[in-house]
Amino acid sequence: MNYRLLVMIAATAGLVGCSDNAVKGLSQDDADKLNAQHSHFDQEKDPQFNANTHFAAGQLAESQDDFPRAIAQYNEALKLDSKHIPSLYRLALVYTRLKEYPKAVDAWERYVKATDGSAEGYNNLAFCHELAGEPDKAETAYKKGIAKDPNHQACRINYGLMLARHGRTSEAIIQLQAVLTPAQVHYNLASVYEQQGRKEQAKIEYRKAIELDPNLIDAKTRLSAIE
Repeated sequence: MNYRLLVMIAATAGLVGCSDNAVKGLSQDDADKLNAQHSHFDQEKDPQFNANTHFAAGQLAESQDDFPRAIAQYNEALKLDSKHIPSLYRLALVYTRLKEYPKAVDAWERYVKATDGSAEGYNNLAFCHELAGEPDKAETAYKKGIAKDPNHQACRINYGLMLARHGRTSEAIIQLQAVLTPAQVHYNLASVYEQQGRKEQAKIEYRKAIELDPNLIDAKTRLSAIE
């Protein structure tokens, strides 16, 4: 709301037919007080945008699939606060979604720094490197995340799945079994094999998962679908 405009309108309406600065119908004393208040409002400025305001505008733009405007808003937030974590996170996600990987990697690296080298940050950076076709850099980032928090589930699982996709099964199992049950380890290996079109190996792993945990419904469903 523009306070200056409101005050000007109010003052104009009150001064119609008057030859001085008093407001019609009031005592001189009250008029002086009111005019002093007008003077105060005249000096007020519109509320300034801060990082949170730009972040909210960015989220609104994202919800409307207006990604260029979302990026612009998150960058405006970061101009005001270079370590505004929510804006860094969303900016990195948007760049990743748009497959603008160099910009996404830069944003994730800034996010890692802003979160004091969090395991979550390293996990997201690593996954972005994976999507960009940079497995060596992804592995480095996953290892840094695990060093920060050995029990970080996403880091362990994503690293294990990447190793499995590259045929490093023994290493993959070590990572997966650190945070998953034996049945879940076999289920995840089966999922990788299925995605790679290696159906017979996928069936073997799904069966092992079901043998270890008969209540693993997803394994039964996916095994049934490829048999």
